[in-house]
Amino acid sequence: MKSHASRFLEMWGEGLLHVGRLVEARRVADQALELSRAHGEAGCEATVLVLLGDIALVQNPPDVAGAAGAYREALTLGSRLGMRPLVAHCHLGLGKLYRRTGKGEQAREHLTTATTMYREMGMTYWLEQAEAELKECT
Repeated sequence: MKSHASRFLEMWGEGLLHVGRLVEARRVADQALELSRAHGEAGCEATVLVLLGDIALVQNPPDVAGAAGAYREALTLGSRLGMRPLVAHCHLGLGKLYRRTGKGEQAREHLTTATTMYREMGMTYWLEQAEAELKECT
């Protein structure tokens, strides 16, 4: 029986991110990533990678390379595992990153993909988020 400690740490890291405690969020997310890999929990690994991308994105200044690398790694793993919502989140994260770094064409490409995926899955909350980001690109 697995303890699911990596999932607990991932949720804890997410909470820390949402209250702006970025250093702690990063530390906890790194622990979650290490545990998920050690226990062969690929799904959790993918969600932790998205979290690491999100943390890198909101740093001031954003850790562009860190965010892009984490989102791309999560995108690859999530695609292989059939985790469509996670894949859409990766596209949203990459779209936000590219929009904020002045790469409009790349931002539109990822945000359009995220919007399409969220619409297909009926994920209206996230669809609204992606559409709002897409509007900022025009």
